[in-house]
Amino acid sequence: MTSYIYTIVEGHGEVQAVPLLLRRLAHEHLQNYDMHVFPAHRVPRGRILRGDHLERAAELGRRRIVESGGRGGVLLLLDADNDCPATLGPQLLARLSNVISDLPLSVVLAKREYEAWFLRAAHSLRRLSNVREDAEPPPEPEEIRGAKEYLTRALLVPGAVYSETVDQVSLSAVMDLVEALRCRSFKKLCCDLRKLLRWAMQAQER
Repeated sequence: MTSYIYTIVEGHGEVQAVPLLLRRLAHEHLQNYDMHVFPAHRVPRGRILRGDHLERAAELGRRRIVESGGRGGVLLLLDADNDCPATLGPQLLARLSNVISDLPLSVVLAKREYEAWFLRAAHSLRRLSNVREDAEPPPEPEEIRGAKEYLTRALLVPGAVYSETVDQVSLSAVMDLVEALRCRSFKKLCCDLRKLLRWAMQAQER
């Protein structure tokens, strides 16, 4: 039976990139070919951190999963930016748990930005026309403040400028997942997706 994943994201580029990336992880790394990812629900970062916008998005996700007749979970993915993932992550998870108690939940904070994963997998991006043929990963991509700007400066060909809405999907489609897994936050994404899918399978067997 199909497992269902409902994602909440903060950026315009992530609306398309995150479902694509989750499908790649499921197929290529977890050997799961029976997962459905709903279109990502975008909530701007300011609204995620303030008010009840996050809770309302999560409740909508719960309804979509239940109405599908399947089992699955809700996954929130956003950039940590200057926040500590070990602090902000549990806070957001607690808020989600207040409105959803019957489905598994995941909160993943990319440290510091989603684009740090691209930096780690720089070698695999060389096949794209706007990426330099000699693109190299920096020593500690998750410690870079302004990963988007660094990506433009160090990885793209002269004159090219990284755009989330234009480039995030294409880079997510080709980056080497094994290389990206060297980022702790990306490894957490993969581990959490595995747990959500395992729970869904176990629930279907009951």
